[in-house]
Amino acid sequence: LRARAWFSLIGVIMRACVTLASCSYRVSHPRPRRGVGSRRTSGRHESRNPTRSVASALHKSESEFDDGRTPPGTVYLVGAGPGGLDYLTVKALRILRQCDAVVYDDLGSNCGDILNQVKPSCELVFVGKRGGDLGSWRQGDVNEVLVKLSIAGKTTCRLKGGCPSVFSRVREEMAALNEHNVPYELVPGISSSSAAPLSANVPLTDKNFGKHFVVTSAHDVSSLNFAAYTHIDTAVFLMAGKALPVIVTRLIREAKKETNTPCVVVKNGCTDRETVFYGTLATIAETTAGQKLSPCVFVVGEVCAEAVGGYLSKGEAGG
Repeated sequence: LRARAWFSLIGVIMRACVTLASCSYRVSHPRPRRGVGSRRTSGRHESRNPTRSVASALHKSESEFDDGRTPPGTVYLVGAGPGGLDYLTVKALRILRQCDAVVYDDLGSNCGDILNQVKPSCELVFVGKRGGDLGSWRQGDVNEVLVKLSIAGKTTCRLKGGCPSVFSRVREEMAALNEHNVPYELVPGISSSSAAPLSANVPLTDKNFGKHFVVTSAHDVSSLNFAAYTHIDTAVFLMAGKALPVIVTRLIREAKKETNTPCVVVKNGCTDRETVFYGTLATIAETTAGQKLSPCVFVVGEVCAEAVGGYLSKGEAGG
């Protein structure tokens, strides 16, 4: 009887082990379940909602499609500042070091320091423009280059002097990129309109006699309303080299500026070739006569008085 009881107990234990093993297998290998919105087809599950599939595909990178299309590269419209590596922003430098192509303006004598930052495989395209130079690039051609580089899949840095927001024709480039669905980003830079005067010890504002300033392109002075400058404390003219005598005359006649109003001309500001001419509206045209001033910034107003006075006092002391 005792042996029969032992055999009965062993049988119960074995049946329990088999049951536990079966449950463990089902937990680790669950049967496929039909969910809502799916159907079983040839051993695989497919969505019944085609719209959802299309939406998922649209969110994929174009490079994932089977037709081999290359997604357009981003174009960064970057301000290089007034000159040299020291005036480049950290973000601009980061983009330069990572991009596949650089389309750059005439950035002056310090351009080499900036371009030395690109990787060896980077493509360089010079599109510099200078007023009156028949060999200068047309803006439409520059736009076309940017679009082609992007379509080729290249991340491109469009490097512009100063800041893209100030007289750089960046809107035309933006329009061309938008037209071709090219992604782009605007990256601010230091504008020569403020940096060049400061380099010549001329802050553009003062709480007493420099409460506002106006920055104007002197590329086409015939289109300017000089009477509007009558009550402007400080006037800043970019690209003023060739038109300087005309600007001086019209400020005196039409804006009613006094002939003894101090002014400075900063040529190649913030570079190792910077030259500053000091004077008044009565003398500055004669002071700069015969000089090739481009590129320069012309600043007119009482904010220049201290710099002009300091220069004149040094001259008198030296004489």
